[in-house]
Amino acid sequence: MNGSTYAPAAADPVVAAAAPATATATEPGPELGRLLRPLFRAAAPGSGSAVVVIRGDERSVACRGHSDRSSERPVRADTRFALGSVTKTFTGLLLAEMAARGEVGYDDPIDRYLPAGAAPGYPRERPITLLHLATHTSGLPRLPVGLLPAMAPRWFTSPYATFGPAHLLGALPRTPVRGTPGAQVRYSNLGFGLLGLLLANAAGQRYEDLLEARVCGPLGLVDTSCGPGREDAAGYRRGRRVPSFRLPALPGASALRSTADDMLRYLQAHLALDAVPLPARADASVLRTALGEVRRPRVDRRRGGARICLGWNHRSVPTAPEAGRPAAEPAGSPLGDDPRGGSGDDLRDGLRGVTGGGVGGVGGVGGVGDGIGAMVAAATGGTDREFDDEVVYHAGVTRGFTTFVGFSPRAQVGLAVMAGTLPLRSRSFAQSAYDTLRTLATERRSQGE
Repeated sequence: MNGSTYAPAAADPVVAAAAPATATATEPGPELGRLLRPLFRAAAPGSGSAVVVIRGDERSVACRGHSDRSSERPVRADTRFALGSVTKTFTGLLLAEMAARGEVGYDDPIDRYLPAGAAPGYPRERPITLLHLATHTSGLPRLPVGLLPAMAPRWFTSPYATFGPAHLLGALPRTPVRGTPGAQVRYSNLGFGLLGLLLANAAGQRYEDLLEARVCGPLGLVDTSCGPGREDAAGYRRGRRVPSFRLPALPGASALRSTADDMLRYLQAHLALDAVPLPARADASVLRTALGEVRRPRVDRRRGGARICLGWNHRSVPTAPEAGRPAAEPAGSPLGDDPRGGSGDDLRDGLRGVTGGGVGGVGGVGGVGDGIGAMVAAATGGTDREFDDEVVYHAGVTRGFTTFVGFSPRAQVGLAVMAGTLPLRSRSFAQSAYDTLRTLATERRSQGE
C-alpha cells in the first residue's frame, strides 16, 4: 500500500486552523489497515484507489495502485478522481448556501429561473420547486429527452460531450413529468443537473464558477472542479482505459473531480460545523448554516430505507439493543432498497443507468416510484427515537470511476473511497464502503461511552 502524508500549508486558513493538533493525515495503522482491506479488495485488481478516514482527531489517507497503468504513476493524495454522483452533494450544498443568503428559496418554482417557455409540462397547481429537484421528488425522468440519440455516435468515446445546456433547454418543454411533484421518489440525474443550471441562472454565473466562489474556494478545495487538472487519474472499465467523463449539460449531477486531500477537507467541514474557519472574504455564518442544512432529512420514505437530504442519503443506525430487538440490524444496501438496482455507468441508459447511490443506489430506483411520506418538518432532528446514531452518505459511478463518501456527525467519523475503475460488482464495492462507515461509527461511539 502506498502511504500518503497530508500536510496543509501554513497559509491555509481552512484546515490548519480547524484542527491544529491533527492537521496531518498519515497512513493508517495496522488496526485501521485491517478494517480497510475489504475496500481495496472490492475494487478491481490493479486499480488505483485512495481512502480517507476521519476518526475524531485522527486523520488517515491510504493510497494504492497506479493512477495511470501505462506509465505506472502511483496514486497520491493529490491525484484527482471523478466523483460521479457525489457531485450532487456539492450541488445540494450550493443550494443551501444560496438559500441561507436569501438569494433563492427552497420552495421557489423552477419556472422562475428558466427562460420563458422552457419549463417541462406539469400541473401548474403544484409546481416543481428547487427542493423537489434536490430530493428526487420532481417527477422528472432520469435522463433528458433527446440525450440517447445524441450519445449514440460517441458511445465508445465521450457519449455525453455533445449534449450541452442549449440542448437541455430545448428538451425541457418536451419532458414528461410523472405524477404530482413532491409525491414520489424517482432518482433523476436530469433533476439535479437542472438544479445546478437554475442556481447558476439565479446567480448570473456558470455553475463551475459559482461552485468555486461559494463552496470550493471557501473550504480550500483547491483541486476540486469540473474541468481537467494537473494530476487526473485515468479511468478503467474491464481493464481498458476509457475517455474522460464530460457532461456539459448537467455538471451539477455528475461532473466533479477531486482528490483525497480535498475530500478530507470536505468531510472535516461536514463534521465540525463550528470549527471550520473560513477566509475573510467568505460569510462564515452562511456556509456553516448551509453545512447543517444539507444533512437534514427532507423526505421520509414510508417503507423505510434511506431518508433523503439535500444531495445526501441518511440512515439511522441502532447502537444499543432494545427489549425484543437484536443489538444490530442488517446494514441494508447503501444504494437503496430496489432489488433490481443493477450496476453500470452514470447516465448509461434511460432505464437503469448507474446513479451512484441515490435513492435507489447504483441502479437508482430502477424506474419504480416509491411512495413517500410527508416532507420532514424543518425543525425535525432527523432521527427516530429508537436509534442513537446516523450515517449520511452518497456513492458515485461513472464509466471508469467508483466513489463513496459518508460521515457520522455524532460519532465524528468520515470516510471517502475513490477508485479509478468500475468494479465488476459495483454494488459490492459501495456496500463494502457503507459497511466500513457503519463499523467506524459504531466503534467510535462505543469507545466514547
